[in-house]
Amino acid sequence: MFLPMNAFRRTLLLLSLVIIMVGCLLVWGDSLLMVTEPLPQHVDVVVALQGSIRAERARIAGSMDFLRGGIAARALLSVPQESFWGESVPPIARAYLQRNYGADVAARVDFCETSANVNSTAQEAQESISCIRQHQWKSILVVTSDYHTRRARLLWRRISKSDPDIHVWIQGVADPEFEHPWWRHRQSAKIWILEFVKLIWAMCGG
Repeated sequence: MFLPMNAFRRTLLLLSLVIIMVGCLLVWGDSLLMVTEPLPQHVDVVVALQGSIRAERARIAGSMDFLRGGIAARALLSVPQESFWGESVPPIARAYLQRNYGADVAARVDFCETSANVNSTAQEAQESISCIRQHQWKSILVVTSDYHTRRARLLWRRISKSDPDIHVWIQGVADPEFEHPWWRHRQSAKIWILEFVKLIWAMCGG
C-alpha cells in the first residue's frame, strides 16, 4: 500500500529535517556545551572546580598554569571537608601540590572546604562564593572542563550577581574523559548527553 503523494512528501521532508538536525548536532554539538571568553589580564584568584579524579587533575593543572603565569595572584581549590577515609583533605591536597608544582606555588593556594554532600555545580558555586567573600576577592577566574564551561558560566554568574563587586570569568581546559569528536566515543557521548540535559535544566532555572 502506497502513501498518498502529499503524505509521502511530508514524510520525506520530516526525514530530511531529522537528518539535517542530527548532522548539525554531530558537527556543532560541542559548541552547545562550550564557551570561550577572552582571558582577563589579571584576577585576584583562580578557582578550580571539583570533578572526577582525571577531570580534577586537568582543572588543577590549568589553574596552576594561570597562577604561575601571573594571571592570578592566588588559587582556590574547592575540596570536600574530608576524604572517604575520614581524613582532612587540605593537608593531602597541599602535599600533592608541593610534590607536583613546588612549595612556592603551593604556598599561594587556599582551600574552600565544601559540604560532604555537595552534588551540583550550583551548590559548589554557592559555597565557593562564600569563601571568596571571606577573602574579599573581587575578580575570579573559574577553571573547569571545556564541556562544562557554558553551564558553569550560567550558574556562577547567576549566583554571584547578588554582589555587583564580584566579576567572574570562565576558562575551560581539555578533559581527558571527553574526547573529540564526542559521538565517536562511548564515554564522551554519555558525558555530552548528561551535560546537555543539565544545561537545559539550568537554563530553565533549575
